[in-house]
Amino acid sequence: MQRNDLEQNQPFEERADNPPRANKLKKVVEHKNFQTLIIGLILLNGLIVIAGTYSTGYTNLLNGMDRVLVWIFFVEMVLKMAAFGLRGYFKQKWNIFDFIIVTASVALYTMPFVSVMRILRVLRLLRMISVVPALRKIIDSLMKSIPALTGILGLTILIFTIYAIIGTTYFSDVLPDEYFGSFHASLFTLTQVVTFESWASQVARPIINEIPWAWIYFESFIVIGALVILNLVVAVILNYLEQEDDNLRDQQLADIAEENRVLRKEIKEIKQLILDQQKK
Repeated sequence: MQRNDLEQNQPFEERADNPPRANKLKKVVEHKNFQTLIIGLILLNGLIVIAGTYSTGYTNLLNGMDRVLVWIFFVEMVLKMAAFGLRGYFKQKWNIFDFIIVTASVALYTMPFVSVMRILRVLRLLRMISVVPALRKIIDSLMKSIPALTGILGLTILIFTIYAIIGTTYFSDVLPDEYFGSFHASLFTLTQVVTFESWASQVARPIINEIPWAWIYFESFIVIGALVILNLVVAVILNYLEQEDDNLRDQQLADIAEENRVLRKEIKEIKQLILDQQKK
């Protein structure tokens, strides 16, 4: 068997063209305890952000702890770059997200923009998504479902437009202008109705008392807007989550099949070598 073929089928940590130091770093950054430590530090970052919203006498302490966390995250990023290489690091989109957050935190930390720094502290909490696989899976599924959700969004806009025009036409004289006095006011009112926020006592019942058939308007809108469309969105997202599981399982099966193929090939070549030795 040729050396190149062997190297191509070996895992990253066993390939000869990878420096031993990079292999060790890869084991460190992918270790369960290392990931747990990073998750704990991100949670600590969240507690510091929360504590900073209160007027306390520990502002300097909190700022100092935040500065330490920023540099710890920076060191983590450098370790991953050294472990995977720049190409391997930036090949993963979540690493690009981490790179933007961490480098922005380091670059802007010395600048006198307090509000910007507070936003960056909050945004660092989003790194939890890139660290926890379950959260990454959900976000990836949501991103993949956007094209399918676009059609549902178009249907939602169409339904809201029709009902807003009907509401503005028939109910503008019943309630104050802030509810159905204009098209955009009607849209906002329908958003309140579809979220079930005081829609019966504040919106629906006063109109029904004046216009008895208005119950058909509200009941149909609730059924279509809140139940049908919401369930469509949930169904699409769940479908993509299931597809993500299927893709992962297929990838695992493909990896196992490839490993079996390589093993069979190696065994065959070893047998051939043994036969050649016996013939000699």
